[in-house]
Order: sequence, then structure tokens, then C-alpha cells
Amino acid sequence: MELQGKVIAETPERSGTSARGEWKVKGYVIETHEQYPKKMVFEVFGADRLARFNIQVGQEVLVSFDIDAHEYNGRWFNNIRAFDVRQVDPAQYGATPVQSAPFTAPVAGGAAPQPENAPFPGPAPAAEGESTDDLPF
Repeated sequence: MELQGKVIAETPERSGTSARGEWKVKGYVIETHEQYPKKMVFEVFGADRLARFNIQVGQEVLVSFDIDAHEYNGRWFNNIRAFDVRQVDPAQYGATPVQSAPFTAPVAGGAAPQPENAPFPGPAPAAEGESTDDLPF
């Protein structure tokens, strides 16, 4: 899976020794750029990956990750582990401003002119003696 966002926090690095040797792991929190931003914490395991990814708070990144769960004392915990982290140009995350149609004020005695590419046609002109209101009450 992949998720793109801005790195907003990091957790302290943890390390230890196992049967396979020494290990290091560090967590990072990213926030997406959606209308309702979401946050996700992920871990990078291994000193070589930590050095290669060189993740800094404030960077825009694309994280490729795996999700797994494990059970401990009858409770389940999710584990989100990144296997690839790439820096992204902040201008690429889709924050382009939306172009809106220019506002045109209604002309006295008639409907406002509609641009050619308007999504919906304007109200039809009323016949003499009729109201332009289409409500039934």
C-alpha cells in the first residue's frame, strides 16, 4: 500500500540485540492533504533503511508499507512497516487552486448571462405574466 503526506513528527529511535544481531527502528507520523486530513504512524526497521531514507520532519513523502497485526496478552495490535520512502516535490501533491467561473450579476429585467461552459443552463425566460419561480407553492 502507499500513502502520501507530510512528515509531522518522529518517535525516538529504539534499538536492541536479538539472536540475529543488533537492530534499530524509528517511527514517523505523516498527515495527508485531503479535505479531512488523516494521520498515520509508520516504522522504518533497520539502520541501513533509516540512513537510506533519511526522513526529516517537514518533508513531503510517499510511503510504501505493509500492514500486519500481532496478538499480545489477548489483545491485537497493528504494525505498519515501511519498505520504501521517497521524497516528493511539495508542489506535486495536488494543491493546485481551483478555477471558478467569474461571477456575473443579474441584469435588470432578465436572467444573468451564462458562460458557454456552465454546468447547468440558467432559468428559461418567463412568458409574459408568468413567474420565473418554479416552486409549486
